Amino acid sequence: MTQANSVVLASQSPRRKQLLEWAEVNFDIIAPVTEEDYPAGLPVDQIPVHIARNKALAVKNGYEYTRYDIKSPIVAADTVVVLNNEIIGKPENRNDAIRILTALSGKRHQVITGVVILDGVKEVAFADITAVWFHELTTEQIEFYVDKYEPYDKAGAYAIQEWIGVTGIKSIEGDFYNVMGLPVSRVLQALQTL
Repeated sequence: MTQANSVVLASQSPRRKQLLEWAEVNFDIIAPVTEEDYPAGLPVDQIPVHIARNKALAVKNGYEYTRYDIKSPIVAADTVVVLNNEIIGKPENRNDAIRILTALSGKRHQVITGVVILDGVKEVAFADITAVWFHELTTEQIEFYVDKYEPYDKAGAYAIQEWIGVTGIKSIEGDFYNVMGLPVSRVLQALQTL
């Protein structure tokens, strides 16, 4: 099922898939359905790590992984957007997406991706944080973006690689690809250490 030196990506995200393809990593996808809840009081930067760990463990203990006796490392990730120490999830609908982007307009927020890599009994876990500043966005810009791109599957209601990122982001501090959903170079370094 898997090629030599490959990994198992525990994600349905087309952006994470694309980033691993760009990095020319051999991988298979086993995307478990897991709850995205977390214990109360968990520090914000540990929340996506907790969720990513649940994804990785679901793959490790799942039928497909154990049935084929796969030995490839499992890479799982979860991304959250944080504004004023509050997690901004995926929008529920058009109005919610507009509300979220209006809240982000003109402000600094953080994008935190938690990554967990399981290789046998070894685990590497980390959170990568990127700060993002939006320009002041007009209502027309926000509505145009939401109506055209329908960012309902995206934490924070936006994708940095789409129109809103190209025209609305003033600056970032940290890994651009982390904002897309996976700090690829850091993941590759972690895989090399395993």
